Parts: sequence; structure tokens; C-alpha cells
Amino acid sequence: MAETDIAARATFDIIRYAQVWEDADILVAALRPKAGDIVVSIASAGDNALALLAEGPERVIAVDLNPVQLACLRLRVEAYRTHTHEEFLELLGSRVSGRRRHLLDQVAEKLSPEDQKFWAAQKEEVVKFGVGGIGKFERYFKTFREYVLPFIHNRETIDELLRAREPADRAAFYDRYWNIWGWRMMLKVFFSKTVMGKLGRDPAFFDHVKGSLPDQVAGLTRKALVDQDPADNPYLHWILRGSHGAALPRALELERFETIRDRLDRLEIRLCTVETLAEEGVKADAFNLSDIFEYMSPEAHEKAYGSILAAAKPGARIAYWNMMAPRRAPASMAARVKTNTELEAKLKPLDKAFFYSDFVIEEVV
Repeated sequence: MAETDIAARATFDIIRYAQVWEDADILVAALRPKAGDIVVSIASAGDNALALLAEGPERVIAVDLNPVQLACLRLRVEAYRTHTHEEFLELLGSRVSGRRRHLLDQVAEKLSPEDQKFWAAQKEEVVKFGVGGIGKFERYFKTFREYVLPFIHNRETIDELLRAREPADRAAFYDRYWNIWGWRMMLKVFFSKTVMGKLGRDPAFFDHVKGSLPDQVAGLTRKALVDQDPADNPYLHWILRGSHGAALPRALELERFETIRDRLDRLEIRLCTVETLAEEGVKADAFNLSDIFEYMSPEAHEKAYGSILAAAKPGARIAYWNMMAPRRAPASMAARVKTNTELEAKLKPLDKAFFYSDFVIEEVV
């Protein structure tokens, strides 16, 4: 299958992402799901599939190649059904909690025996860090937060960075207190492909990237710390503090909690690829493709894109991110889609998941 190109080079038996590190606010604005729509979403840990569900489509089909990632989504589904909003945030790790063991047990008893066994093995980690803190990518940031960052910035400086202030004041603070020599040197080492591949992503995920990852991260970090307000960025809060603070990702916000709970019967969870859906005759109105093309060779990218078009209705919206590997509609299929450059230009500066270099919005002609 086209989308299993990465499956031959990476392992899929661990939680890679215990939460979704892609901004659902711009995703929803790009895909514009509405009543009656069929939406296909890469599952990952499930947050963005649930954020799309809150918009009212007829069905959201969450697909993933990694069965462990689907276990993360199934746990979230039962947590929405079982817990209050505050309990849900404590279990996820967004808030400090001394009762995660009990909260996890309450949810786990409603899961399949296989999922119960899986989460029993993760229990002590969940108790310490929350469900959203136990993936490989989250451990990477935990290492950064606990063993690297303290040598560069103290707690007071971090608190000051995350305090709401005007853009000019953010720029002055960044230039004078944050972007010091130690910070710049750390970016070159800790965010190199070698270190990030060993501690964060699977090394195979960097097979097709181009350019310097540390240089890219340095430029995009300034965007997150100066151009945007760090106080409003839940991803930045987690990286620096290990919780979401006052800011929350879209699917975790109180205003959508009951809506998501009420619509969970519209969610379909599938261990498959988009190509499988196309073979089954599924026709969708919108596609959240995460950053799947990042991991593919140009040949695999072209095959996968063809599968997506085969499963797309006329006018379907397609959205995906690039980090280092530049990917857009393959030349052989460019005439079958149009790029919404105006909406891209509007949304990319708002992307709170600041480490991505590009956000692509295409529509099927």
C-alpha cells in the first residue's frame, strides 16, 4: 500500500504521540467541516479527530497504521463519556492531579480486555505524567524540560516568557533575556536530526527531509515567542512546563467537551490507511492528513495522494503539514486540485504548533 512506505522503515508498537502536536484551530478553519460531511482524519492520539467531530459532521473516520495510537484514541473516547471536564484534564495531564490512578481505572474498566492490558502496563507513567505525557515525543520534551532547559533559563525566566504582554515587549524580552548564547547552542544540538531521531521521532521519519532542522526550529521559535503570544499557546506551555496551563488545545476546551461527548457515536476508528477507504468506496468531504507525506518518498507520496483523490468527493478539502520535507500535490495530479493560497496565508501565521514549516490547504476540483 502506498501509505505503508514508512511502515517498512519505522516501528509501530509504541506510543509515538500521546497527544496531537498540530493546531486544531487552523485545521478546523481550513477544512470547514459541516453537517452532513464525511471527514477522514489521521488519528494519532485522537485530539484533532475529536476537534473535527465537534464541528458537527455526519461521520469522522479516524485512521492510523499504529494500533497503539488507536488505543490512545479509544481511551479518550471513554474518558469523555466517564469523566467531568476537570477530571478529564487531570487524566490527560493538562492539570496537576493526585488521583490519576483512580481516574484511569474508571475509564479502563469500560475498555476491551486488550486495551485494559495495554493501559495497565502504562499505569505508573500515566499517574506521573498523565495520558498525554507518555509518548516518545513527549518524553523527548520532558528530557529537554528537565535536563537541558534548566542550564539555560531558570523558572523565573520561563514564567516571564509565558506571561501575556504586547508584541514589542515580547520582542525585547526575547532578544535580551531568552535568545542568549546558551539557547542558540542548545538548538543546534538538541534539535538536530540525530538527537531528535534518537529521542523524539523515529529516525526513519527524517529519511526525506532537506535542510537544517536546528536552523528551522530557531526561526520558527521566534515566531512562537514573539510574533504570537506564548501565554495562549498550549503546546509551548507543555514543552516548557509539562502541562497545558490556562491554554488548552481545541478538543480539550470546556466549550466543546459536552458537544464531543454527545457526538462520539459519529466517530469510526479504523486500523487502516486512506487507500483502504478508497478501495472500500468511501467518499469523503474533508481530509486531515497530519504530516503523513513528510515520511514518504516522492514515489510513495504520489501513490498515496492518488488514493486520497480516489476517496474524495468533488470539492473535498485537504489539509496537511510539512516540517522539513516539502510536499504538495504531485505534479501529475496538480490539475485535479487547487491550492487555497489566500486561506493558507491567513492561517499559517496563526499556527501555534510552531515547529512546522508549512501548512497546505488544497481542494479537489
